[in-house]
Amino acid sequence: MFDIFSSFSPGTLKFLGAVLFVAGTVRGFAGFGAGMIFMPMATAIVYPPTAAAGFLFLDFAIAMPLVVRAVRICDWNTVIPAVAASVIFVHTGTWFLANGDVLMLRWVIFAIVAGLLALLVSGWRYHSKPTRAVSFGVGAVAGVLGGISQVSGPPVVAFWLSSAKEPAIVRANLIVFFALASIGTILAYWLNGFFTLEVGHFLVAGIPAYALGLFVGSKSFGKADPKYYRLIAYSLIAIAAITSMPALDAWLR
Repeated sequence: MFDIFSSFSPGTLKFLGAVLFVAGTVRGFAGFGAGMIFMPMATAIVYPPTAAAGFLFLDFAIAMPLVVRAVRICDWNTVIPAVAASVIFVHTGTWFLANGDVLMLRWVIFAIVAGLLALLVSGWRYHSKPTRAVSFGVGAVAGVLGGISQVSGPPVVAFWLSSAKEPAIVRANLIVFFALASIGTILAYWLNGFFTLEVGHFLVAGIPAYALGLFVGSKSFGKADPKYYRLIAYSLIAIAAITSMPALDAWLR
């Protein structure tokens, strides 16, 4: 279990450690975005199912301290409907992925994410109190996009960022949402046999770097000016939009 060099070379481990630290710092500060940073880089040198399963379990386990603090201040009235819808509609996204034209679906995803970003940058805010129906609808969109391409973050991020809530509550909502929504994904990965010995080696090697990044990012959030939270969140959504654009496959993949 602890013979990590039987699965990864020293150079690979150093690279993964550096990426995990950066991803953890972003996750600790913003409450989301680690997967957007880690997965495109890790899958260039690691078997994608290993990278996905390892990171999913790593993030779920190591981020628990963030969740414990977030549950005290998150807005449960909007988080629970969004989580429920995401868990249900992720299967719809998976069906589209299996039966639809993948290239067309990816362009649709790019258009949705880019449109959400443009709406946020425009300064528009959702000042009304979010109803359960609206929250459920946003979670459904997140679930569909997650099923198609694992890009489930932008809809819920845009939804809560556009509200009049302060950054601390927005961040707490995101932390709790992704923690609860990932439980179903962990079960699906386990049923499909994705948690292999290589994933165990990945966890042993990656825990220190990711935990340190989460700690640094979490501490930074408490000291940073709130305006920087939205700036970083916008930047992460922009990264999601750019990396999902099929026209850039030759450079990014």
